[in-house]
Amino acid sequence: MKNNVFERKETKYILSKEQLPEFLADLSCYMEQDEHGLHLIQSLYYDTSCYQMIRHSMEKPNYKEKFRVRCYGVANQDAIVFLELKKKIQRVVYKRRMAIPYSVYQEWIRGGKLPEDPKNPQIQREIAWLFRQYPDLAPKVLISYERLSYFGKEDSAFRITFDQRISYEDTTLNLADTSSRQLVAPELGVLMEVKALGAYPLWFVALLNQYQLKKSSFSKYAQTYQRHLWNKGEKENVSKCVS
Repeated sequence: MKNNVFERKETKYILSKEQLPEFLADLSCYMEQDEHGLHLIQSLYYDTSCYQMIRHSMEKPNYKEKFRVRCYGVANQDAIVFLELKKKIQRVVYKRRMAIPYSVYQEWIRGGKLPEDPKNPQIQREIAWLFRQYPDLAPKVLISYERLSYFGKEDSAFRITFDQRISYEDTTLNLADTSSRQLVAPELGVLMEVKALGAYPLWFVALLNQYQLKKSSFSKYAQTYQRHLWNKGEKENVSKCVS
């Protein structure tokens, strides 16, 4: 089972598809690919009717939060999904999540009670509090991508992920069906995320310089909102909410 609590800084970079094979070859001297290989991740983002969470996040405040349901692979009745709270405070990301069966999640979204987790009661309380703060919180967009993950040979807490074919859909929002997805940013190559709390190893700083990679502010949900949801009538909806 994957960890349920995370604390780290996440920094993003963009590589071209042509750069990726050579970059991974150099990276393999210091890091190992995890056991999952290239795998599908799906994130179903919740927001208010006015998209309050993502609009607040795009203002780059010192504190922001998101709620999403994450699934590894295509969901079926035996799958496990994660209810995730992701908070960012002064550039440090805190992620807390609760694992539940997909069938239990389906019961919840059909009007059932918020699932409980006796092993992680604090996480369940935080999720319940969030829904009390935002009574109209609901699924808004489903974002999926293919990921490769690496961890340091000497420091396993130093992790790097590579996301490709970042896609979205905002109609069926079905974790069990990926047929209706569209690319969020067709021009995007590979989104690399570095996850660490301390300073980068010197070898990695040298690798960034070698490939002339600069920090990026690319956010999957923000880009989807700006490029696609905003142009599908959300501009008018938001205007009504803030007027």
